[in-house]
Amino acid sequence: MDYQAGAAVPRCLAGGRPVVDNALPDDRFGRSAPNTARVAAYRAAGIHSALVVPLPARGRRLGTVTLVRAGDSPGFGDDDVLVAQDLARRAAVSLDNARRYTREHGIALALQRALLAEPGAPHPGVQVAFRYRPAGASALVGGDWYETVALAGGTALLAIGDVMGHSLEAAVEMSHYQAMLRIVAGEGLSAGPLLDRMDRLLAQVEAARPATCLSVVMDPARGLCTYASAGHLPPALVAPDGTVELLPVDPGPPLATGFGGFPEATAKVPPGHHLLLYTDGLVERREESIDASLARLTRLRLPRGAGGEQLLDAVLADLSPAPDDDVALLTAAFSGR
Repeated sequence: MDYQAGAAVPRCLAGGRPVVDNALPDDRFGRSAPNTARVAAYRAAGIHSALVVPLPARGRRLGTVTLVRAGDSPGFGDDDVLVAQDLARRAAVSLDNARRYTREHGIALALQRALLAEPGAPHPGVQVAFRYRPAGASALVGGDWYETVALAGGTALLAIGDVMGHSLEAAVEMSHYQAMLRIVAGEGLSAGPLLDRMDRLLAQVEAARPATCLSVVMDPARGLCTYASAGHLPPALVAPDGTVELLPVDPGPPLATGFGGFPEATAKVPPGHHLLLYTDGLVERREESIDASLARLTRLRLPRGAGGEQLLDAVLADLSPAPDDDVALLTAAFSGR
């Protein structure tokens, strides 16, 4: 707003002290108002007195609060000023916390989107599609991530994971998991030993946050996928007719715990079928068991003959992910090349 020189609000901001204008005549009221044209409207509303107090928080003035009195009410006294100042201080701290929270959320979201925007290119015989949907504005960004890596011998590694917690730190930790996965993938390990290797390395870093992870090695030559889980939800297989089937998996403990033990499983991925990897925000609901949540996924009837991008759009639309958790999705299919 554009205040005239000498108005009550800029005087309050400049001095950091309350400004009390009780029962002012029109000429002084005109000088204290944002502009003289407002005096007629104030008088029409019966306003005769105003109190302006600053909003102080952590050494800064975020703004002001203006209170007015009209009609037969008295002007503002010393007790009114003290109460208004106390309320303004409490409000200012809440406002400043909200500003800091919003800033951190924005940084974490930008970081996570940047890290997830371009996963590695898989083998040409594997077609992938991916989505990331952040949590609502009421929740901090989490550590959901995915990655694809081309391996020697014409196979491709797919991974999806969820770092525990919702904060900027979780988003940063997510990047560490991605980087480590790329490095370990170069050692030529299969899905289970790869998770075991990551678990041992992460357990040596005391600051590492535990994370779930599902690793999958796709073999286009044989039409097979070999997969293992570190506390992550099972992969799903989407048939050409749009039906969804969960693939059995015996999950080990989350990564960074140092316990190890990630049994592998192998499944056929026939032509036209899509492997679906996802994080818990897609299906989990506070009011139901995880078995009921996964059952909702298997009851989906997705578009027949859909490609990866269309499938992901349909899954997100049909399941309406929980607003308080972020979601990462990845589909993969053999291209036949």
